[in-house]
Amino acid sequence: MRLGPLHIVNRAFLPIALFGILAAPCLRAFPQEGKSYDAVPVKRPQGSAPQFPSPVSFSDVTDKLGISFRHDASTTVSKYLLETMGGGVALLDYDNDGRLDIFFTNGARLKDTMAANAVPDKSDPRFWNRLYRQRGDSSFEDVTQKAGVKGTAYGFGAAAADYDDDGFCDLFVTGYGGTALLRNNGNGTFADVTRKWGIKVTGWPASAGFFDFDKDGRLDLFVTRYLEWDFKKGSIVCGDVRQGNRSYCHPDNFKGTSSLLFHQNSKGFFEDVSELTGISRSLGKALGVSFADLDDDGWTDIFVANDNAPQQAFRNLRNGKFEDIALGSGLAMDDKGRAFAGMGVDTGDYNNDGKQDLIVTAFSGEMYPLYRNVGDLFFDYVTGASGVGSSTILGTGWGVKFSDVDNDGKRDLIFAQGHVSDVIEKTTDFLKYKQPLLLLRNTGNTFQNISEASGSVFSRGLAARGMASGDLDNDGDIDFVIAQTNGPPIVLRNNGTSNHWVGIDLRGKNGSPGGSGAKIIVIDGAGSRHFSEVSSGGSYLSSSDPRVIIGLGTFTRLKRIEIRWPTGGYQALEEPAVDMYHSIQEK
Repeated sequence: MRLGPLHIVNRAFLPIALFGILAAPCLRAFPQEGKSYDAVPVKRPQGSAPQFPSPVSFSDVTDKLGISFRHDASTTVSKYLLETMGGGVALLDYDNDGRLDIFFTNGARLKDTMAANAVPDKSDPRFWNRLYRQRGDSSFEDVTQKAGVKGTAYGFGAAAADYDDDGFCDLFVTGYGGTALLRNNGNGTFADVTRKWGIKVTGWPASAGFFDFDKDGRLDLFVTRYLEWDFKKGSIVCGDVRQGNRSYCHPDNFKGTSSLLFHQNSKGFFEDVSELTGISRSLGKALGVSFADLDDDGWTDIFVANDNAPQQAFRNLRNGKFEDIALGSGLAMDDKGRAFAGMGVDTGDYNNDGKQDLIVTAFSGEMYPLYRNVGDLFFDYVTGASGVGSSTILGTGWGVKFSDVDNDGKRDLIFAQGHVSDVIEKTTDFLKYKQPLLLLRNTGNTFQNISEASGSVFSRGLAARGMASGDLDNDGDIDFVIAQTNGPPIVLRNNGTSNHWVGIDLRGKNGSPGGSGAKIIVIDGAGSRHFSEVSSGGSYLSSSDPRVIIGLGTFTRLKRIEIRWPTGGYQALEEPAVDMYHSIQEK
């Protein structure tokens, strides 16, 4: 979230600075100012991106499904940066009934004045994290207390995976004031085993995800950390207090830090190997994280979205170590060599060439970077040429997913948006705090904005943050759950099209219970290949359905499904039926 060189201080305070020699006592009435979000220079674009017809529509079914949760950021006059950065969401089937359930992270009570090392108070039920179980009639019930997942920290991210390979999906929850590894007991309850298994996370953790980086058959854990921040450092004043325009402070006011990598050993203990693997050598201001085999060597790599700092791409060196290759591969900056405000990230093969591409969300005035993987560890910045740039220039993006929303065989893009500064509309007449969701359809060569034609929900302003994707109603198309900061979530139901599809639900062995890291190739009736990698990561603060849905368009038959397991095994399913899920067990 970048500030120009002429915006080191807010211009509203310049008269005070010039008058300071004659009126020093007056200066003491106004605390020293830091950089603020509302001072970021954004040029009004020449017109808006054109809108196109949509082949698909979405409905907001949140109330209909019985989800009454509301994220509470506990806003204060101090404008602590914590207040505007949450919340997250995870989709998981925690009770193994074949239906996705929903977990939301929530804030905690803050006071206008907090001690530097204070721990936010989460005891009030309005601040609890919430778990909603999906019933057989597709409605949801709040099972937070029964499951024991209300939390103890100011919540941010959530990652869902069966880390101990016992057949039940577990949760890892990040928060300021503490993280929690919640083991699924298999009876509808969770147990906090964070200390038992050695996980210690200091600072401000954000997103997290499970993956097996060393192919030892056990899931490891990656945690992004945002800033060196505490309530004393975060109490500086940013914006114009006298005009009622006090703003959340820009990340430039704070130092960056390193992300964390925990290796799970054969006894289930998680060892911090951040330094040993080289992860801690690369500092940033990390928010989102995605896992993918970027160089197609069979080993999972890591991409980390950094806020107003170079992006990070950790290449797996296959010897227990990682190397940040973002700069040399073209992923660290935009096309002009500038750092940008990376917040959310997702990986996916949007052009069906078998290579994993990247999309990163950014700040208003910064187009969302789309990187096309051209092979040999090099990526082209194609934001402008793809049409993504003109549609995202005014947005502030958080959650993002590559998802084939109309099942035509091409991955589309959906973004959760909302400005950071809740007073931005006092300083500009064309930027909004609450911004609509953005849906871009993949035409094969470019992305077209189909938002306005995809349902009235896309015209509604939201303070959206985390977003997870998954087939909530098991009907073969992808739905979305969007978390807001200080507001209710949105459950976005895909109303479907007449296109055909095939679903793939992997059951791996040797520590890959959900097939994490597996590569899937679907060969349709025309011989075209569709490539996918299995992961529940990506987006921002969120965890998605690991099942894979491949859109087939008008094709009613398949030639083959191929699976390349992370263990090196290969399986093929010949001429599988379409319009249904196939559960495939690793042999």
